[in-house]
Amino acid sequence: MTSVSSNEQTKEEYSFIYGDEAVPYQVVRKPITTDNSPDGSSSKPRKITIRVHPDGEVVITAPDNAENTDIHEAVMKRAKWIWDAIVEFRSHQKYVQTKQYVSGEMQFYLGRRYVLKVIEDGEKSASVKMDRGKLLVSLPRFDNKKQSLAKGLVNDWYKYRAQYIFQERLNHLLPQATWVKGVPGFSILAMQKQWGSCSAKGTLMLNPHLVKAPRECIDYVILHELCHIAEHNHSERFWRLLTQVMPQWKEVKSRLDGMAELYLNE
Repeated sequence: MTSVSSNEQTKEEYSFIYGDEAVPYQVVRKPITTDNSPDGSSSKPRKITIRVHPDGEVVITAPDNAENTDIHEAVMKRAKWIWDAIVEFRSHQKYVQTKQYVSGEMQFYLGRRYVLKVIEDGEKSASVKMDRGKLLVSLPRFDNKKQSLAKGLVNDWYKYRAQYIFQERLNHLLPQATWVKGVPGFSILAMQKQWGSCSAKGTLMLNPHLVKAPRECIDYVILHELCHIAEHNHSERFWRLLTQVMPQWKEVKSRLDGMAELYLNE
């Protein structure tokens, strides 16, 4: 779910038939790159990669000179895998309801579940805090804007906590990322389909909803993006580097993907 961000890309819409259903997919074309690695060698050109997002969207990333027939062939070779991923995500979505931001709903923080409690307290200004297993939202008064105010306060609280936790984890992980010079900057941006991204200049973009996940999952996303500073695409060298700094990344990624609908649900 993490990716390298780029403004230099075009998007195309296609579909294929699997069983009795047409499966749409989007092709994102990016320039061919031969970026230099820390050891002075050049990385391999981009390959055709396939991703299925938690909302069921299928995105194919391909070099800008790739033939449509080659892209479609790559898709058809993995048609069953794509379909199985879509079916799995659909099964998760059956149990996810849009949040109303009322007392009794479930919220997450660092992998733990908390019950949301919204109270009216005319003595205090609006606030959010953890209180004995609950995420307590205090509003000066209840009116027809109660739910939208509670949602805004909760989201702001997550962004505030994310800034602190992500900086803490980044500082903790940097000694492992020996190819990174200095401390990379990062910003917080809520995203629908990505946990993070890395710009060509090495700046990280991290999703505040990630702070709902266990620390190990946060570490995976940060390490993934730090690896992109060395390898801008998902080359074999990239995966070797990620495995070097987090040998169990596949299990952690699977754990994060399995909870994505709940963590991203607003």
